[in-house]
Amino acid sequence: MKIVNPSVEILDQLDGKAMITKIELAGRVCYKSEDRITENSAERFIRNLLRRGHESVLEHEKITVRFICDRGVTHEMVRHRIASYSQESSRYCNYSPDGNRGGISFIKPCFWSEDSEEYKVWLDAMAAAEEAYNRLIAMGAKPEEARDVLPNSLKTEIVMTANLREWRHFLKLRTDKAAHPQIREVAFMLLEQLKKEIPVVFDDINPER
Repeated sequence: MKIVNPSVEILDQLDGKAMITKIELAGRVCYKSEDRITENSAERFIRNLLRRGHESVLEHEKITVRFICDRGVTHEMVRHRIASYSQESSRYCNYSPDGNRGGISFIKPCFWSEDSEEYKVWLDAMAAAEEAYNRLIAMGAKPEEARDVLPNSLKTEIVMTANLREWRHFLKLRTDKAAHPQIREVAFMLLEQLKKEIPVVFDDINPER
């Protein structure tokens, strides 16, 4: 059994300047103001659009992200309808020691310290789930059957592609203090990366920690 931390990886080679240049060009078609495009006009144009709530132009660009997190988190992610998903399948992945995943990994919960009683109870539950899964596989159960004993804490990978407008919606919703702690954890990781790559699109999203 492995206990791992969640992570976020942007799969695109992002060129923030090229992306906002394309968004500006698309947006200026609406006003037929292409003649006002300069080398540095995109940022101001996009800030004005966001200030007025005209975010549809952001849909002309997309980003693909790989999340490593627990399955409970992915159940919330896939509720975002304007996106595409590819997720590690617990039907076809065999998590037994001799299977194609080489054993079971669980995502460490961010809300309990390792020396807490809650964490110890959780760790015992993960060990019991692992033992039950491996016993079922040894008895001849298929992975799609044995997975019924696996918990939300099972480590999974999911690739999500969405346009910039939907990523803004995702990050506003999933970094909010009312969101589940574990989806907030990965949402903040992504927000920090996107603020570095395309600040004009994301630097107005400033949730409380």
